[in-house]
Amino acid sequence: MLKNIEAVLFDLDGSLVDSMWIWREIDVEYLGRFHILLPEGLQDEIGGMSFSETACFFKEKFGIPDTVEQIKEDWNRMAWDKYTHQVPLKDGVREFVEHCRETGIRMGIATSNSRQLVENVMGVHGILDYFDTIVTGCDVNKGKPAPDVYLEAARQCKVSPDKCLVFEDIVPGIMAGKAAGMKVCAVADAFSVYQEQEKKRLADYFINDYYDIVL
Repeated sequence: MLKNIEAVLFDLDGSLVDSMWIWREIDVEYLGRFHILLPEGLQDEIGGMSFSETACFFKEKFGIPDTVEQIKEDWNRMAWDKYTHQVPLKDGVREFVEHCRETGIRMGIATSNSRQLVENVMGVHGILDYFDTIVTGCDVNKGKPAPDVYLEAARQCKVSPDKCLVFEDIVPGIMAGKAAGMKVCAVADAFSVYQEQEKKRLADYFINDYYDIVL
């Protein structure tokens, strides 16, 4: 899997850390403030959107009176404690990123989440300094499934897209990595288990956890 690979680019939620469950809880709580029930299938609608795109979507779809910036600030505040105390690394991540560091493979994070939460959770686990770059969907023109966030991460890592390997847990993210001209490894996650066959079809590789990767 790592043959001819010079940079490994990770999605955050569901790929590096086990956190996808948190966002459904936050959506339920947040919409509840406005006496709105969480619609079925909402997570599928917003999958891959950047933090800003998702805030705009909520504001328009649900008629939220707050500004987009206020919505994002509220979500960050609601997620902060959970990311600090309740979000573990996916199994085998620490060993894998240490291997990449030791062998000189560059590493980046390309996420739809906010930079604040990325830096928080990576810092909590003591591996923030392992990454050469963090690119969020808010840093580029379009969120996933557009390739923008992965192309920018590759550019910042100074590595050609065809020398990059992406780790992703949801279909829009896999599509983003492939659209960027990169190899993509799909990561199993309970949140997207219903998409597993589609993930396997779209991606170049599939792992249940990072211990599946023979180093």
